[in-house]
Amino acid sequence: MFILQDVVAVIFVLGVMILIHELGHFAAAKYFDVKVDAFAFGFGPRLFGKKWGETDYRVCALPLGGYVKMSGEQPGDDHTSDPREFSAKPRWQRLIIAVMGPAMNVVLAVALLVGLYMVRYERLAFLDQTPVLSDVEPNSPADKAGLKEGDKIVSIDDKQSPNWEDVTLRAVAAAGQPMHLRIERGGRQLDVTVTPTSDPSTGIGYTGWSEQVPVQLGEIVAGMPAAQAGLKTGDVLVSVNGQPIRSRRKLPQVLQEKGGQAVVIVYLRNGVEHSATVTPVFHAESKDEGAAWRIGVGLMPKYVKVVTRLSFPAALRESIDWNRKNTSLIFEFLRGIVQRRMSPKSLEGPIGIARLSGDAARHGFTDLIMVMSAISLNLGIFNLLPIPILDGGVIILLLFESLIGRDINLAVKERIVQAGFVFLMLLFVFVIYNDIVKSLARG
Repeated sequence: MFILQDVVAVIFVLGVMILIHELGHFAAAKYFDVKVDAFAFGFGPRLFGKKWGETDYRVCALPLGGYVKMSGEQPGDDHTSDPREFSAKPRWQRLIIAVMGPAMNVVLAVALLVGLYMVRYERLAFLDQTPVLSDVEPNSPADKAGLKEGDKIVSIDDKQSPNWEDVTLRAVAAAGQPMHLRIERGGRQLDVTVTPTSDPSTGIGYTGWSEQVPVQLGEIVAGMPAAQAGLKTGDVLVSVNGQPIRSRRKLPQVLQEKGGQAVVIVYLRNGVEHSATVTPVFHAESKDEGAAWRIGVGLMPKYVKVVTRLSFPAALRESIDWNRKNTSLIFEFLRGIVQRRMSPKSLEGPIGIARLSGDAARHGFTDLIMVMSAISLNLGIFNLLPIPILDGGVIILLLFESLIGRDINLAVKERIVQAGFVFLMLLFVFVIYNDIVKSLARG
């Protein structure tokens, strides 16, 4: 069932992205009076369509993209003296036609979020807070750098007084790259260097720290001390034996230190403070867990969302800012992959996009629009990369021809396009393989 939902979701999401992208090329070509032979959704053999005027609007067998076929566009096309051919138009007009596809994807990314934010603007409250560390995983880059629970990040690289969003965006794109932090601990400021590693499952930067947010109870194991003491899922922990709980490590740590003695847990339920005395029981080592004193609870962070509506000017500012940050992040990822600091596992192919689209659709309208905006932005940027056969390759060739003052030899152009096609096919095979490996790893 999920697979069918994923397929439907990705057809819808990519269909919208491709349609908007190709409409950008199509509208610019029509504006400059270029003859358009075909407007296609998909590649390969034509399945069905309709010819209106001089243009064949068609759906093809492979729904993994689309194209606008303009007369005289490709180096191998038969070129005539028709002034409506793409190659007959001034370079600046051809440049605008090439740019308009990716530009429309960027416009769509911004427009989707503007519309969403005017209806429902959600933001995790901690993202705007001063970054104070909670859990620090043992042997993680943060732990090896000497960071501890309660450390406040005063600056990260050249960013002064960052919030959690600034820190997170910097860290995920910094695998293998030192980050220079100034932290505040006990009234003193210290300079620390942390070098995130590449997360083996996602390929993004991993530091091993987490944000300081309230800790709440997840699963309560029936028959265990916590259940017997009346603790329930969703209770927010305040303290254990008078020690504040600001990380998921505090409660297990105190339980082990007390060696089976009863502990007093203070917690909030529906905003009202309660307390319970709980006596842990000893669990022997198993294949999943080590030997330890336990009370039978799962611990998880409690994230608070701020939900509101924004006016059009505020929604536009917020959308532009979010897309600007995402654009910077995308280029940081690409640079990290080229420098071999980051794993290409961070790339998502058709299978990954289908999974993300399906998950977002199942979670609701807000998540679906957010994913569509992110994919549209990624598609626009990807098409601007200087790879022959992509819009970015066309733009680079046009700029180079403008610089030298003449057109490049058609035979040379053909070889460049062929090389670009081979590269694109190899990249496609890689991302499909990458998607399959990640899907199998998720089980």
